[in-house]
Amino acid sequence: MVIASIDLPPETRERLYELGLLVGTQIELIRFAPLGDPVEIKVRGYRLTIPRHEAERILVALPEVQTQK
Repeated sequence: MVIASIDLPPETRERLYELGLLVGTQIELIRFAPLGDPVEIKVRGYRLTIPRHEAERILVALPEVQTQK
């Protein structure tokens, strides 16, 4: 999955940018905590846990697959 947009207030969005969560960055969902919060993701080679309410505001898209012609 690739980050398409981050729909959070500027303060929170800036903190996520500093952690490496930028538009166009590939991320992988690792797991949810037993009670559903927080969420663990893999980004830029490391694992990061973020609150579920923040994770729900990170919109992702599938990466484009290039085909040979």
